[in-house]
Amino acid sequence: MQIFNRRTPLTLLAALAASALLKPVFAQDNTLRIVVGYPPGGSSDRMARIVAEKLQSRLGTPVIVDNRPGAGGRLAAQQIKAGTLGQNVLMVANPAVMVVAPQVFKDNGYDAEKDFVPVSHVNDYEFAIAVASAVPVRELNHLLAWLRANPTQANFGVPATGSLPHFFALMIGEKAGASTQVVGYRGSAPLTTDLLGGQIPVAVDTFDSLLAQHEAGKLRILATSGLQRSPMAPNIPTFKESGLNLAAMGWNTFFAPAAMPTERATRYASAIHAIMKDADTRQKFKDAKMIPVASSQTETASMLKAYRAQWAPVVQKSGYQP
Repeated sequence: MQIFNRRTPLTLLAALAASALLKPVFAQDNTLRIVVGYPPGGSSDRMARIVAEKLQSRLGTPVIVDNRPGAGGRLAAQQIKAGTLGQNVLMVANPAVMVVAPQVFKDNGYDAEKDFVPVSHVNDYEFAIAVASAVPVRELNHLLAWLRANPTQANFGVPATGSLPHFFALMIGEKAGASTQVVGYRGSAPLTTDLLGGQIPVAVDTFDSLLAQHEAGKLRILATSGLQRSPMAPNIPTFKESGLNLAAMGWNTFFAPAAMPTERATRYASAIHAIMKDADTRQKFKDAKMIPVASSQTETASMLKAYRAQWAPVVQKSGYQP
């Protein structure tokens, strides 16, 4: 017991009072850090912030989004694997980080399967193929016929070499029997600029990256990669509807470092799964032009295994090297 009298300095009383107020806060500080390997504003970042807000309310503990851009998302994975960001951390990652990079980088700096535990798959995204609106082509089969007849001009622009749109473009060329040349850009914005300017005849990118310019009438999306037409653009056919037997999706998934205690990872997985079933959360995703997914930890692990089986041979066959 601490005894004070009128001679106790006010500064000491103030310090002790502040200490008493702070102790419970620090004792209960279970702040969760959600690491995004890309700059603020992108789809991965926007998704993470929607989930973080809901997760903080559900867990009753602080949840912060920490952007760690660099090396196409691999820098964040390397830092988490090294433990420099602590154990109470989740990483938002896509197939480029967890499926493609391990196939193409000899020294990746992390083992996607051993260093990380899948927690929850939260959204999907489609790919799309587009031409500038000034181009008279309005159907995919007409574009493919033109590409076969003009192989020297069969250039497909993609937002980055080694990205999923890169490998999806190769899949399109293979399925269509067209010898396509993939041209990598430094992001979706410069790719779209060159497409609209006529410097590249065709763009292959994520559907959400092309949709705004399609809606504005500046470019024309000819097909999307889902099994069904997107509810965001029901007038655009799928590749399968257009005569090309091809379907593929990308995703964003939460991963925990392997060092995280199993019960904690399971708790986060259950919380995110419940959040993604919430009607308000799903509407926020749809408003952001993202496809929400509610997936348990077991379902997420199964999805990841199947996805690796589908895409690893495509990446290996391409012979792509950074």
